[in-house]
Amino acid sequence: MTPRRPLTIWAVSDGRSGIENQALGLAEAVARQAPGRIAIKRVTWPAPIRRTPSRALPADLLRRLSRGGETLCPPWPDLWIGNGRASVPFSIAVRRWSGGRTFVVQLQDPLRRPTRFDLVIPPRHDELSGPNVLPITGTPHRITPERLAEAAAAFESRLSPLPRPRLAVLIGGRSRAFDLPPQRARTLAEEIAAAAQAVGGSVLATFSRRTPPKAEAAMRPVLERLPGWVWDGTGENPYFGFLGAADAVLVTEDSANMPAEAAATGRPVYLLRMEGAQARKQRFHADLFARGIARPFEGRIETWTYDPLRETERAAAEVLRRMAAKTALT
Repeated sequence: MTPRRPLTIWAVSDGRSGIENQALGLAEAVARQAPGRIAIKRVTWPAPIRRTPSRALPADLLRRLSRGGETLCPPWPDLWIGNGRASVPFSIAVRRWSGGRTFVVQLQDPLRRPTRFDLVIPPRHDELSGPNVLPITGTPHRITPERLAEAAAAFESRLSPLPRPRLAVLIGGRSRAFDLPPQRARTLAEEIAAAAQAVGGSVLATFSRRTPPKAEAAMRPVLERLPGWVWDGTGENPYFGFLGAADAVLVTEDSANMPAEAAATGRPVYLLRMEGAQARKQRFHADLFARGIARPFEGRIETWTYDPLRETERAAAEVLRRMAAKTALT
């Protein structure tokens, strides 16, 4: 019997880490379920022509609107996974360029008719529906039990001496809907510190690129007084190691990615209150609460269990099922 040819998979985004990791996470999940070769593609969509329909632009121009001079050109992949607004015109166009042979998946709400793609995979809290729409709780990500175990082992000499429970503290930052001013940041750090001290635990803290410098400056001295590790941004990023070693995860409410990644660990997840609110995030949080994954942080650490969230694997299985169905029809 002739072995099946590995799928060619492109993970396409504008290169921002949070956006790219969603596309790459789904690509990796597909490749775990079927042989595949993954390529990362980074595209741009210049502001002056952002509102121009892709069908109105010459194919050669579209193909060259990519970062670093990279050109999008045949042979087109078997599977294209686009994420973020910059990828949308290319996702629509590649279906035409490939003669329909490339299976095109778009993550998040593309703000276009879902029928322009083979499959759209938005967060459930976006409330998008349709026959070719697969809503998932949270966002796709790169977390697997194996990756967490490997990352925790890589930092074992630094992590294993720390007292338990170990609390991973993931701090996001300012967005259109949320903010973390210095006073709120300081109060939050003091609440986390009191909770860690009450259970005799340690803190594994990391800040994101979006964390306001003044907020980080307010939190860091408080958290650094505790047993643990407050990452300073130098050396290898211990983010996966923190998740792998944690007994509970505390994450700010502004992010969709970080709570989804935390939910894949099977450990208690606490949402940290910021200033601001957003209906979409409130729906997401309600979903996590209803599943028994997360609770609002109220100044104390408790223990509970749940089945780790495996939405990325579920989405990958559906992608492969629909690809097979499309192939059978052609």
